[in-house]
Amino acid sequence: MKNWSLRTRLFVLFTVLLVLVQGVGFWFVTTSSRSNATAKIATDFDVGERVFALLLAQNRDRLLQTARVLAADFAFKEALLTHDAATARSALANHGARIGAPLMMLVDLKNRVIADTAPRIDPRRTPPMQPLLSRAATAGSASEIQLLDGEAWQLVVVPVRAPLPVAWLIMGFPVDHALALNLQQVTRLEVSFLAPATPGWRLVTSTLGRARSTALLHAMHTGLTRVESAEGADQVRVVDVTAGEPGQTTPRVVAVLQRSLAEGMAGYERLRETLLGLALLSIFVTLICSAAIALGVTRPLNALVPAALRIENGDYDTAVQVEGRDEIGRLANSLNHMRMGIAEREKRIVKLAFEDALTNLPNRALLIERLDQAIVQAERGGEYLAVIVLDLDRFKSINDSLGHTVGDHVLIEVAARLRGALRAADTVARLGADEFAFVIGIESYADAERVANKLLATLETPILYGEQPLDVGASIGIAHHPLAGSDSATLLRNADAAMTLAKRSRSDSMVWTPGREAHQQDHLSLLGELRRAVERDELRVAYQPKLSLTNFAVVGVEALMRWEHPERGLIPPSEFIPFAEHTGYIKVLTRWVINAALTQCGAWLRDGRELRVAVNISARDLLTRDLPTQIAAALQRHDVPARLLCLEVTESSFMDDPATAERVLKDLHELGIRISIDDYGTGYSSLAYLQRLPVSELKIDRSFVVNASSDAASAKIVRSTIELAHSLGLEVVAEGVEDQAGLDFLRTSGCDLAQGFVIGRPVPAAQLTIWAAGKNAVCYSPRPEIGGQSAKRLANQKT
Repeated sequence: MKNWSLRTRLFVLFTVLLVLVQGVGFWFVTTSSRSNATAKIATDFDVGERVFALLLAQNRDRLLQTARVLAADFAFKEALLTHDAATARSALANHGARIGAPLMMLVDLKNRVIADTAPRIDPRRTPPMQPLLSRAATAGSASEIQLLDGEAWQLVVVPVRAPLPVAWLIMGFPVDHALALNLQQVTRLEVSFLAPATPGWRLVTSTLGRARSTALLHAMHTGLTRVESAEGADQVRVVDVTAGEPGQTTPRVVAVLQRSLAEGMAGYERLRETLLGLALLSIFVTLICSAAIALGVTRPLNALVPAALRIENGDYDTAVQVEGRDEIGRLANSLNHMRMGIAEREKRIVKLAFEDALTNLPNRALLIERLDQAIVQAERGGEYLAVIVLDLDRFKSINDSLGHTVGDHVLIEVAARLRGALRAADTVARLGADEFAFVIGIESYADAERVANKLLATLETPILYGEQPLDVGASIGIAHHPLAGSDSATLLRNADAAMTLAKRSRSDSMVWTPGREAHQQDHLSLLGELRRAVERDELRVAYQPKLSLTNFAVVGVEALMRWEHPERGLIPPSEFIPFAEHTGYIKVLTRWVINAALTQCGAWLRDGRELRVAVNISARDLLTRDLPTQIAAALQRHDVPARLLCLEVTESSFMDDPATAERVLKDLHELGIRISIDDYGTGYSSLAYLQRLPVSELKIDRSFVVNASSDAASAKIVRSTIELAHSLGLEVVAEGVEDQAGLDFLRTSGCDLAQGFVIGRPVPAAQLTIWAAGKNAVCYSPRPEIGGQSAKRLANQKT
């Protein structure tokens, strides 16, 4: 018996015990045991039915809660509205994985699948889904247990609103074997799911074996509540699992709870009345057997306790001593495997917690830990320390145009170059996406800038993907310790702020300086007040006249926005326009200034003055596809011909999304609106777009105009630009004309229109109108030397 397994020893021991004790009273207790067992099974059925209903309700609530959270997520709705199926599918997969829901589906209002995690299921080919979607449209959400492609699913549907419903979010748990096993473990009942079939029923899944499943199906077909099989007789109860779903319309799925009569009777084999005479003997025998069991089981298990405690305390190096070939020996062997598996997984978890999986660089958590250590060391030894944040330029374009595989290749190559450019003692980390951070020890503040230049130099060589070279640049922000902060959070924040400022100002790098944070906070406060400026009527429009160098008359004006703050006074556009562009609020300002300019243009038109009004629009405006529709409505509302509106766009506006910008400009041109290229000559892609875009005029940047009369190089640029524009059939406007000599030069060079302080400064519309009404001059210029005799002299010179 020494070589018997533990299971065999326990089996033989309890068999002998039960035969000895229960054999005497078997005949007396059989009848009462069967009755008690039947009652106990009925109670178990009641409990199992309630547990099952609660489990389904909990699953439904989890699905509804997750679905509502995902449907309200701003990034998810943005992906849906921008038709970013990949982001939507990723969000579905992530949320589904969190709660273990394999069925995640996003369906538009025409029941077409936008993104899903179960592509074999199509709501248009699944009739049971139609009533479910209809109920969700009426009630705001709906849940139901359905058969989809032969499988049972517990589904919920909620609408995605923006703010009206734009799509349906469908989530589902399978009513499958895992659910049946879960219920079996809780209730100790065998569970089977059946669905209607022709004829009778078909088995969806079951915890039973094949023979008992076949017997169950036969019993269901004949309407029996007792199942006879080779394993014995079972009691069954049929539960309609769809009963808890309000509005259920599809064929029902039923759960069959099953309990063996033999198992039910096992607990009643020892009745006190029938075993009273054998009580003393049973106690005596039980004590002996218990002592034997405790001695046989606990001795080897006690030997495993110290090993388990070592594993619990994190000691994975000491192996568990394996003795014996029975279950205890196999348990000890399994404990060894578990010890090694835990050790390996713990190493992997630590690696994932502190290292970026793509580049193998430290992640943000490890960077902050090392930065804290470096700060302590620097303060203790009086050393210099710098934090550098680097963000790649044009990386989004690479990802969008060539795919994430190429983007990952670029990040890996960039990480290798950056790591190779620094010393081993310096820390290089990837913060996320295309942003990297560095912690470097320096001897002086100038060293940090030299390191930054070195990092930029490593990225000058194009990155090869196959045979395709990819150019990536970078913007760098530098924060010195302790000048920019004495803790890791402040240093990182200030370095990131300096990087953002460098990117915005198109500089390679920027060093954070004291006072910049307060300046940024002031700008943020100003931006918050700007959002209320439109409602409080604090914005104004000034108009600067444009002089025709052909007939010396003012033929148009440029509408320039001004902000009269009630406390700060007049705030120049350079203080608030860049932040409005960065946050997207520029779209609101653009709509406001267009409406204001068209209102004034209409008033001038009704007074008999036909002046073309030019308005600047930003890159974000060009990415608004309904901009032509908005402007067409404004033109109609103010009764202004489209030819009197000119929209000025900069060359850089085309670079974020050239295709969308070109499409918007063509739609504006088809309305009859003039398109002007502002600040021409300061960009780097003008010639490539001049041939394709519906441009009406070029506006030469003031940096070339201001010195054109005295500087030969500037004069050549201006003349060549005028000739180029005229050869393309475009009108030329020169801005920034400051003196009479510059005006004469532009006239002799063939420029069409001029704008600048020598002609007139930006003034309110009322002042311009009063001046125009009081002058009988060649042009409507507030400058008397242009509007009076000087204008006549120019006319004579031209003649």
